[in-house]
Amino acid sequence: MKLVLCSVSLALAVAPFTTVRLSARQSSAHADRSGGGKADTTYAATLVQDAQPQTDNPQLPKGQMPDLGRPTKGEDELPPFNFDDYFVGKWTFEWDVPEGPLGPSGRITGTTVYKPIDGRFYDAHTNATGPWGAFALHEVIGYHKENKTIARQTVDSRGFSFLQIGTVGGDLGGIFNIYLESSPFTYHGKTIRIKHAMRLLSPYNYKVGTSVSVDGGPFSNYGNPWWRKDAAASK
Repeated sequence: MKLVLCSVSLALAVAPFTTVRLSARQSSAHADRSGGGKADTTYAATLVQDAQPQTDNPQLPKGQMPDLGRPTKGEDELPPFNFDDYFVGKWTFEWDVPEGPLGPSGRITGTTVYKPIDGRFYDAHTNATGPWGAFALHEVIGYHKENKTIARQTVDSRGFSFLQIGTVGGDLGGIFNIYLESSPFTYHGKTIRIKHAMRLLSPYNYKVGTSVSVDGGPFSNYGNPWWRKDAAASK
């Protein structure tokens, strides 16, 4: 038994990511000398199988900032934001909302799937459940990379829709920001406007500061939900 284990251990130490194989003759010879018989051969095969490298792990998204090989400087140019690389795929989110013009307080959970349409345009479908039950959103997004501007048309199954325009910015630390402000829309007899401040803090999560204005009043906080990318579903 000791000889089989030593042989496999030595092979793994020399080449930890190389398949280790024992021929039937070698395994039998080791078993005879160790007195372990057939059980030793089976155990050796199990060790060989466990030594195989795992290759089915999903690849996580990567950041968009280039590796300069040095600390960033003030004169370094910020690369344009790549919408496809960041957003396209499936995201999950949780959102604790206060009571307000859009419904009662409680938690919203759901998924958002971004897909490219053509060129500068994208499609996003959200399916969610909130305190009022299940609902869905459909968004059509236009992004002008060179001008760093964005527009979004949202249709909500609860019975309203709105248009947003905004800007895209960032810093050399790799954090991008998207600021969106909506046109006024009417819901349950109230005139509502919504602002979204999206902070893209990493390649696989972003935070959305949301504020709402009612009937021309000041904007008030409507929650700060997180979206997290499903790397496995976004390959």
